[in-house]
Amino acid sequence: MPGAVRTSVFVGASVDGFIARPDGRFDFLPDTPEPHGFDEFFASIDALLMGRKTYETALSFGNWPYGSKPVFVWSSRPLAAAPTGAVLERLSGTPADIFDALAARHIRHAYVDGGQTVQSFLRAGLIDRVVVTRVPVLIGSGISIFGPLERDLRLRHVMTRHFPSGLVQSEYEVVAA
Repeated sequence: MPGAVRTSVFVGASVDGFIARPDGRFDFLPDTPEPHGFDEFFASIDALLMGRKTYETALSFGNWPYGSKPVFVWSSRPLAAAPTGAVLERLSGTPADIFDALAARHIRHAYVDGGQTVQSFLRAGLIDRVVVTRVPVLIGSGISIFGPLERDLRLRHVMTRHFPSGLVQSEYEVVAA
């Protein structure tokens, strides 16, 4: 993939492939999961890129979960006010435009989060790495991790590990077409 920005997805999902219920709730995720690499992953990123819906969900957490890491929200509409201390910027345009904007800001590793945002960036060929942590539950319907694709997207397996709670985490690199 061209450019200096490395992009990664790190997501929890039900075994049947949903990151949230149809109404956006993710109450099936463990309340207190054992350490599963997220803190180390988060320390490796320079910034987060998320969609507006994911941003609004993050606002509902009470405490801003991202500290002083820069957060870029992909939205064509104005955003609700940022919490005190949040480093936040709204970006709009195509995935390629957003990718270029991150590169122009010297972001070297971005965490891409949110169902529609992840799906759009995957379809545009702008995701390098995918880490999926499967929660041992079937929820039947909801918001898909990846959604429909116009063509197969080849992945190279990097590693899989499991945890005492039953979580199974697999990491993949996206193979360039």
